[in-house]
Amino acid sequence: MVVKIIVIIGAVLFLITQTAFIVKEGDQAFVLQFGNLRQECPEPGLYFKTPFIQDVHVFEKRIMAADVRPEEYITLDKKRLTVDIISRWQITNPVTFYNTVANSDGARSRLNNIITGRLRQQVASHNFNEFIQTKREKIMGQVTKETREAAKDFGLNVVDVRIKRLVLPNEVQASVFARMKAERERIAKRYRAEGEEQARAIRADADKQQKIILADAYRTSEILRGEGDAEAAAIYADAYGKNEEFYSFVRHLDVYRKVLGSGTTLLLRSDSKLMQFLDSATGKPAPSQAAPK
Repeated sequence: MVVKIIVIIGAVLFLITQTAFIVKEGDQAFVLQFGNLRQECPEPGLYFKTPFIQDVHVFEKRIMAADVRPEEYITLDKKRLTVDIISRWQITNPVTFYNTVANSDGARSRLNNIITGRLRQQVASHNFNEFIQTKREKIMGQVTKETREAAKDFGLNVVDVRIKRLVLPNEVQASVFARMKAERERIAKRYRAEGEEQARAIRADADKQQKIILADAYRTSEILRGEGDAEAAAIYADAYGKNEEFYSFVRHLDVYRKVLGSGTTLLLRSDSKLMQFLDSATGKPAPSQAAPK
């Protein structure tokens, strides 16, 4: 009895596994019966099928990337270059995808052929400089558009096609590097010229500021010197007005001190001005006023 129950439970579980299936997040599926479509399962969840006679086919729903094999292309002006491309695509119709390319490997192979052919046409209709510098984005946009239209027949949506790596032949590399070097040198010369111009302007402004500062300082010094001389003259005049003889005596002494200096021997006549000042300072009568013998 126990063995029968176990056999029955096992048979039920087996039937359930053959009947129910789960579509995961990021996947999409459909059910075929003898090669005919019976059910589409575009959303994640639990689904059921007839066991033994129906088959479930599951495919990615997310965006996938594929590297296109590097190929050598020839431009309109007969220059060669090798382009390495990457494409991003998504399965939008799994039934068409299954019937046309069967799996991801088949899809990559078909896309590689389409992209290579479209890119070869575009490169052959443009000059080398146009493809490298000015029109590369436009060209790749056109390749993406044409590839997207062709991929609809396989149940695919091509998101974009972009250049991953661009390899130039040695002779082309030399010319490209020479142009790049010349361009960088031209920019460097322009920057140096602009810097020199700014340096001259800065130096000229500094010289101008220096002259202005020196002129202001000289004017201020002259004003201060004039004010000092005026104040000194006023002080001298005031002192002279209070005691003319003493002022004259002090001024003469100051003059003699500056003229003679220290350590100087001077021979004076008895009637000289200096002797008169010295005698008057000691209280002796001046020689001109002395009594005759």
